[in-house]
Amino acid sequence: MKNKILFKEKVKICFNIILKIIIVYIISIIFFQLFIDGIFERALANNVFDFNPELYYWCVGNKSTIIIVYLFIVLAIIIFKSISKFFDNIYEVYNSLDDIMNKEKSRIELSDETIKFSEKINNIKYKYLLNEKNAKEAEQKKNDLIVYMAHDLKTPLTSIIGYLTLLKDEKSLSNELQDKYINIALDKAFRLEELTNQFFDITRYNLHEMHVTKEKIDLSFLMEQLSDECYPMLQEKNLKCIINKPNHIYFMGDGDKLARAFGNLFKNAINYSYENTNIEIDIKENEGKIDILFKNKGNKIPEYKLEKIFEKFYRLDEARTSSTGGAGLGLAITKEIIELHNGKIYARNDDEFIEFHIELKKDGCL
Repeated sequence: MKNKILFKEKVKICFNIILKIIIVYIISIIFFQLFIDGIFERALANNVFDFNPELYYWCVGNKSTIIIVYLFIVLAIIIFKSISKFFDNIYEVYNSLDDIMNKEKSRIELSDETIKFSEKINNIKYKYLLNEKNAKEAEQKKNDLIVYMAHDLKTPLTSIIGYLTLLKDEKSLSNELQDKYINIALDKAFRLEELTNQFFDITRYNLHEMHVTKEKIDLSFLMEQLSDECYPMLQEKNLKCIINKPNHIYFMGDGDKLARAFGNLFKNAINYSYENTNIEIDIKENEGKIDILFKNKGNKIPEYKLEKIFEKFYRLDEARTSSTGGAGLGLAITKEIIELHNGKIYARNDDEFIEFHIELKKDGCL
């Protein structure tokens, strides 16, 4: 396809050059016939005769040769001008390449003869600037991630070292205090393990694509199971999980990955819910399509953040403490898992509620 387009462009350029040569050549012939050999023939002949009679007689005897030489000179001038113009256009395009990386010049303007090259070069410039912008954003996100994780790892590690040092140095601690400090150190160690696992998640997420192994799963049972697993977290904020669902909804999907995706949404709802409120989950099946809604009462998500919360390493609340904050990867992984199951997910605000809508297409249903 590209070769055909290139061939057509070559033919068009050559045709334009040849056409210009023919037009100018014809005009030159008309000029010679009309003026030199027509209107001004007598006056020109008299002037040449008065200047030099021998030259006059030579010109009369070699009139055909003079016409041929004249036309040859005109042709040579036309070809030279056309080729010069062609190379000027090439040189103009060549010089414009330096402006591709020039950020101060938003658009590259070329002459009418090279307008198509101008469009192509501007497209290249746009893609270059866009890629550079994306690369900077990716680098910034990576740097932010390192800062986040360094801070998050340091906090529980400092606590573990502090409590273990107390247990080592304070020999007179009561058994009650010893048990308390051991439990706190153990909780912090579990948190440290969780953050370390998130590091591995990030590495796997960046280096490998996810693959799904589909099997028949009951989404109603899966959701009940995840709710039971999150019970301790719900208790900490005095939250209640209400699941509205039919007895069974069967779906062909990867149970482990869907459990991870829904589990991320559970934890997200818990972290961002007001205390003493309910988390509602609705599961409906309509003509083979499954709609799942996670709904919790909390602070509204700003509209500009709704579009970003599924990006890698993006944290809704950048000031969250290490006790609750993650690496900002959970919702990005959730989105990828849902899309791998031919589904889609989006977030929205509804009054004081935060909603996550999931739609699983019917081709994955039974």
